[in-house]
Amino acid sequence: MGEILMAIKATHVPSMLISEQPGPAHGCRQAAIDAEREIGRRAVELGVDTFVVFDTHWLVNAGYHINNNAVHKGNYTSHEFPHFIQDLPYEFPGNPELGAMIAEEATAMGVKTRAHQVASLDLEYGTILPMRYMNPEGKIKVVSIAGWSTFGSLEESRILGEALAKAVARSNSKVAIVASGSMSHQIWENRLVEEGFNSISREFNKQVDLRALQLWEEGQWATFLRMLPEYAQYCTGEGKMHDTAMLFGAIGWDKYEGQAEIVCPYFESSGTGQTVVSFPVAGIPLVATGIGAGMPVS
Repeated sequence: MGEILMAIKATHVPSMLISEQPGPAHGCRQAAIDAEREIGRRAVELGVDTFVVFDTHWLVNAGYHINNNAVHKGNYTSHEFPHFIQDLPYEFPGNPELGAMIAEEATAMGVKTRAHQVASLDLEYGTILPMRYMNPEGKIKVVSIAGWSTFGSLEESRILGEALAKAVARSNSKVAIVASGSMSHQIWENRLVEEGFNSISREFNKQVDLRALQLWEEGQWATFLRMLPEYAQYCTGEGKMHDTAMLFGAIGWDKYEGQAEIVCPYFESSGTGQTVVSFPVAGIPLVATGIGAGMPVS
């Protein structure tokens, strides 16, 4: 029987790569890099064999989709930030058996989901960057799920997360879930984006981000989940915060009983709010194949 061993909300800001390089921005994202390396260390220690990543940089318009290749291998340049991410090599094994089971469970629950094995279907940087630090040797398997459904609802994404938990319970996989996306995500206007490299664009967004993190640390899940749809709307949540709905669907929604651990302190980047947070799995409801019906969101 499989298990969810870790549940993580993680930044994937491209400036982490810039932080690695010599120059004026060297070290600017070291705290985030160190936090994601720590997540990777814990994953190895716990015996995680698969990372399932909800990737808010993979946008889809119809249905839900899984990159289910047996091997993920490529040389990535970002269309969005080609000056930040160029010719970045990656290679990770996949877990096609688990990916297929997730699609099967989600579809059976009414959320049409396809698991693709297409060699030319590349990973997006919302998966590649966290895996660069969490899975640096490329030994742990990776399943990447599109974390931005343009016309899907947060309720459907919650169901997909619940389906993932059911699939993991049916499998033999030891899984770490990674919701790869920011908190608020209002990038600076084009004329201000360079000077706003280390700041947030809206004070309102920052204050809502900090309140959300406070609720997470206090374990006030029902309160947070009631505010999630408006949070995603008014604070321009990355990928409409579908990754967050998927994460909470997988760990029990409002029935989750843990208290979050902030692994990387909140920081501001190019207008957005970022962090790395761990959700202890001890708080996940024990009924592994029937994690709570939850509180619907719109």
